[in-house]
Amino acid sequence: MPVEITWWGHATCTIEDSNIRVLTDPLFASRLAHLRRRRGPLPSAEARRADVVLVSHLHADHLHLPSLGALDPGTRLLVPRGALQVVPGVRRLRHLRVTEVLPGDEIRVGELLVRVVPARHDGRRLPVGPHRSPALGFVVEGEARTYFAGDTGLFDAMADWVGPVDVALLPVGGWGPFLGEGHLDAGRAAQALDLLAPQAAIPVHYGTYWPIGMDAVRPHEFHSPGDEFVRLAALAAPKVAVHKPAHGESVRPAVAR
Repeated sequence: MPVEITWWGHATCTIEDSNIRVLTDPLFASRLAHLRRRRGPLPSAEARRADVVLVSHLHADHLHLPSLGALDPGTRLLVPRGALQVVPGVRRLRHLRVTEVLPGDEIRVGELLVRVVPARHDGRRLPVGPHRSPALGFVVEGEARTYFAGDTGLFDAMADWVGPVDVALLPVGGWGPFLGEGHLDAGRAAQALDLLAPQAAIPVHYGTYWPIGMDAVRPHEFHSPGDEFVRLAALAAPKVAVHKPAHGESVRPAVAR
């Protein structure tokens, strides 16, 4: 079994490869500010078990301090450079082994190599203010090569940075009816498949959280991105096997190395 991917909702996934568990952007909350979890049960305790945790950027739906606080003592945590300064709460996560990283860094975790790549996204904690930190993606290399894009738009050097990959975890939606610069929607994510040419892909970052009181406002934007990605990917990259797991479901993409 080269790799098993479990999607817990939003951008939270477990990548299990070479008997190492990698957790991405953990968000275990039923509510976050104006957002409420609308689909899928809260991740089970199994989701909190990880050898290393990858945080793609500082937005609160990706770097969620209470969820990080629930991780087991001694868990390794990779965060963007500057997180310790910009988000003081990260410094209080003393039970975790925190490492700040930048694009180009490579971190060895057991049999895995985690490569840090850039993302095209606003990496600031808040939408205003001078404090910046890079938005990141990660390539997890073991028996398979799995790309977790975090939050990103398309950018010219995406394929050069990411390199050959077997599985791509791509954001296809969000938590509101509009996606602006620095995001992938279903169509742009399908274009990314054409650039990256993975063997398999999984849509993430959709259909989980939605603003309170907006259930009747363009609800198709909440429900449809996953199915739309499957449809558009078949047109843009027909050789890529697209898996669309339900919340909490695990898939084992076929990977030929």
